[in-house]
Amino acid sequence: MMTLDSLCQHVGEERLRAMVAAFYRRVRVDDLIGPMYPAEDWEGSEKRLADFVIYRFGGPQTYLEQRGHPRLRMRHLPFSIGLKERDRWLTLMGEAMRETGVSEEAAQVMIPFFAQVADMMRNRPE
Repeated sequence: MMTLDSLCQHVGEERLRAMVAAFYRRVRVDDLIGPMYPAEDWEGSEKRLADFVIYRFGGPQTYLEQRGHPRLRMRHLPFSIGLKERDRWLTLMGEAMRETGVSEEAAQVMIPFFAQVADMMRNRPE
């Protein structure tokens, strides 16, 4: 059975990086969440998310070595994140997963994780 900690082994680091790249191609042109990203740091944002996903899914701990504890909520506090932003993030990630051929079995583990993290990022009462 695939688990969160074995996703990198099953999906592969290369496919996870491709998934994050496909996600960021969508974010760059997205009218809702695209403007939240610093235009001068697209590559850095993409690398950080890819490193985080790979680490969290049981791969190399590059993210921890370079950034320390994720502190995701704190790092996202400067951005106003509500239900629409959360849902758009999840939609774009789902599209990226499909584009890059993430298996249904892997998606069944990834989607609840992404949903939990995206919901935790919400910082605007609605």
